Amino acid sequence: MAFLLLRLTSCCFYPTLLLFLTVACSVKSSVKLPPNVTVPALLLFGDSIVDAGNNNNIKTLVKCNFPPYGKDFEGGVPTGRFCNGKVPSDIIAKELGIKDKVPAYLDSTILPQELVTGVTFASGGAGFDPLTPKLVSVISLSDQLKYFKEYIGKLEAMIGEEKTKFILKNSLFLVVAGSDDIANTYFTIRARKLQYDVPAYTDLMANSASSFARELYELGARRIGFFSAPPLGCVPSQRTLAGGAGRKCAENLNEAAKLFNSKLSKKLDSLGSSLPNGRFVYIDVYNLLLDLIQNPKKHGFKVADKGCCGTGDLEVSILCNQYTPVKCANVSDHIFWDSYHPTESAYKALVSPLLGENLNKFF
Repeated sequence: MAFLLLRLTSCCFYPTLLLFLTVACSVKSSVKLPPNVTVPALLLFGDSIVDAGNNNNIKTLVKCNFPPYGKDFEGGVPTGRFCNGKVPSDIIAKELGIKDKVPAYLDSTILPQELVTGVTFASGGAGFDPLTPKLVSVISLSDQLKYFKEYIGKLEAMIGEEKTKFILKNSLFLVVAGSDDIANTYFTIRARKLQYDVPAYTDLMANSASSFARELYELGARRIGFFSAPPLGCVPSQRTLAGGAGRKCAENLNEAAKLFNSKLSKKLDSLGSSLPNGRFVYIDVYNLLLDLIQNPKKHGFKVADKGCCGTGDLEVSILCNQYTPVKCANVSDHIFWDSYHPTESAYKALVSPLLGENLNKFF
């Protein structure tokens, strides 16, 4: 979809918010919004795909606030983003004209105006299954909700209850989770295999996702999107662990992801029918990323089955560190940065079509 260049009017919808929305006004949008529609903030929950550093100061091994992570971020700084550069939350915020990057809520240097235009509560390693974050000592979705409630209190203290409600009602809420449940908790660690078969486990995940969406709604959110699980069997680490000697895509993981996705989509449709003025949008990442992986040259990439860090087969998080060489001559030729997370270039290739296909569903 060709995007028209326009400037968001988020600085004009409430004159008394001008002081706090200076950042939002300084960025141009690359997408066309419906007339009289504003998106004052972007708020995110979930896992490492949209974590911008919330894991930095907690006791967990799921970290990336060290080189070579952040190699291509502003000034080559490792911020806690699981990528060589920007992650989807940053790219989406810029496309919408909100700001250049979305900070982690737990970043101690965050400024008041940054809160007003959006933060991410996501924590690398989190999932819809309550056991998933416990296994790796990260911030659960329930704890992310607690931080969100704290965030609402901070907004009310700054701009008042009425304007806070306006921001929550009109902002875009995105949830990115499920990958760690399937790839790690169920298939790799096998912590749930004796208790659930795949259909029962994906029921657990979908029910948890639905409950989370309802809780966001009850706290004032109205535009809520959920990213589908990706083709997990085709990420480099899962090819290595479960793809056999040829490192082919592990179809059992892909089938589990597709089963969860179908259930998630139905749950969101049901919520949209039952909760007044709620927009619950299922965002299909699975097929877009699978097309990227299966047809890399069509999208301007050369390597789809290995990451850039170390061997590219298994290195991720603390295994991808300053002592692990980055072997890609040109990172932008690769779909994956480490063995689990895409490069900034791959994210950029995904975000534009994702927004093009889904943005109007929120309004």
